[in-house]
Amino acid sequence: IYSSVFYRIKGFDFKSAHGDAKLQFTLFTLLLLRRMREVAVDDQKVLLVRIQGQYSAVGSRCSHYSAPLIKGALVGDRVRCPFHGACFNVRTGDIEEYPGLDSIPSYKVNHTTFVANCLLLFKNIYIKKVKIPGTKHTVLLIGGGPASLVCAETLRQNCYPGHIVIQQHPPPALCGYVLLQVVSVHPPDKVVKMSDGTSKRYDQLLIATGSRPLSCPGSDLKGVHLLQSYDDAKEIHSSSVGQRAVVIGASFIGMEVASYLSDKATSVALVGSASYPFEKSLGPEIGKMTMMLEEKNVKFFMNDRVTEIRGENGKVKNVVLSSGAVLEADVVIAGIGVIPNSDFLAGSKVAVDSGKAVIVDKYMRTNIPDIFSAGDVASFPLSIRGDQQVNIGHWQMSHSHGKVAALNMLKKPTKIESVPFFWSALAGKSIRYTGYGEGYTEILVKGKVEERKFLAFYIKDEEVVAAASLMFDPAVAQVAELMAEGKNITKKQAQSDDLSWLQM
Repeated sequence: IYSSVFYRIKGFDFKSAHGDAKLQFTLFTLLLLRRMREVAVDDQKVLLVRIQGQYSAVGSRCSHYSAPLIKGALVGDRVRCPFHGACFNVRTGDIEEYPGLDSIPSYKVNHTTFVANCLLLFKNIYIKKVKIPGTKHTVLLIGGGPASLVCAETLRQNCYPGHIVIQQHPPPALCGYVLLQVVSVHPPDKVVKMSDGTSKRYDQLLIATGSRPLSCPGSDLKGVHLLQSYDDAKEIHSSSVGQRAVVIGASFIGMEVASYLSDKATSVALVGSASYPFEKSLGPEIGKMTMMLEEKNVKFFMNDRVTEIRGENGKVKNVVLSSGAVLEADVVIAGIGVIPNSDFLAGSKVAVDSGKAVIVDKYMRTNIPDIFSAGDVASFPLSIRGDQQVNIGHWQMSHSHGKVAALNMLKKPTKIESVPFFWSALAGKSIRYTGYGEGYTEILVKGKVEERKFLAFYIKDEEVVAAASLMFDPAVAQVAELMAEGKNITKKQAQSDDLSWLQM
C-alpha cells in the first residue's frame, strides 16, 4: 500500500488536479515523501519542504544560476545550492549565503488536520527605502564589484536613509572618456582625493577595490591579454577564433580560458610551472585528471616557464619557454596570479599585509574607525580555520563580505562566518570545492578520479579541512553546511565507506 501511494504521488500532476492552482494532498501522503519535494503549481515549480513535521514552500530554482534546489543540501532551515553554494531559508525564501543577489519566492502553507493547501502568496522582496531629504550621512563605497553592490543592497534593505556613493576603482576603460579614480584616502578628514584634485567626503568608507592581474614581460605587445573584465573576455574571444592561442598559468583562470578556447582556436597551448594543473590546491591525482583537456585540442607544457614573449611589428609572434620550446602564437592570455588593489592607501595608515591585502577583523573593520574593507582586496579571519587570516579572491566570499560590512556599518554586530565555496567548469564538467585546504597533509578519495566521478577529502590534523568533487552532488554542499554549523568532520568519517553522515 505504501509503495502504491508513493508511486502515484511521485507522478502526480498537481496542475491538473485543481484548476485554481491549489495543491491538495493529505498529510499522510506528505509523510511518505522525502524532506524535499519539487511539485508543479500552474506554470511554475515549487520546492515543498518538511522540517520537524512542519511544511514550507519556496521557489525551486536558485536565483544565481537557476540550479534545481531539489538536488541541493537541506540542513536545518536552509537549503544550499548544489552548483555554487548559495543558501536560502526554506521558511522565508531569504538568501543567507551567496553568490547571487535575490531571494527566492516564498509561499504560504495552510495546515489542516488532513489537508495541506499551498497557495501562491507573495514573492519575497525587500522594500528599499530611498534617501530621506536632509540626511547628510554618507557611505562611500570604493570599488564597483560584488562586495560594494551587496553592501549597498544590504544598507537599503535595512532602511539606511543616507547617501550611498559607489566610486568604481580602478575605473573601466571607456573609449573617449577620462574617468576619475581614487588616488588617496585621508582618514582624519574623512575624505578621499580624486585624480582630478577634487575630494569626496564620507562618514563611513568601504574599500572593495578588488585585485588586478599580474602582468608578464611582453604584455605591451598587441595580442597579449590579461583577463579581468567582461570587455577583456570579449576581446580574448574575438581575437582567438581561428588563431593560435598560448595560455600562461595552469590554475583556475588559465585552465578555464584554455577549456573555453579549445573548440574556437586552431590550437591551444597551456604553460604551467607545476607538474599538473591545480596541483597545489587539488592535489596531483585530480590535477592530472584535469588534463583531460588534451582530448579537447589543448597541449600542456608543464614543469616549464615563460622566459620571453617575442613580437614582430608590435604584435606577438611566439612564446619562448625555459625548456627551449618556442610556441608560435597569435594570441597570448596570461593568468599568472593577482595582487590586491591597495596602492592608493599608501600614507593612510590603513593596515595592509605583506601581500598588500587590507587587514580586517571578523566585522570587516580595518584598524581605522569607520573604514571597512571587503572582497578580493581584504584579508579576513576565516572562522572554520580558527580565525586564520586569509585572502580569498572569489565571487561568493565577496558577496558575504559586503553584507557583513553593511550590517556592521549599521551597528548590527555581525561576524563573517561564511564557508568558502568554489567551482570551476572544464570541458562541460564542473568541479566543486568547499573549505580551505591550505597545508593539507593527506587526500582521501571516494569514487574514482580516473573515471571523473569522485569526492575528495583534504585532511589536516586528523580533520577534514576541505572537500572537492566531480559528478558527486550534493556531497560538497553537504560538507559546506556541516562546516557552517561548526561541526568537525573527522578523518575517520572520511575514511569510512558509510557516507550516511552526508545525508545524500
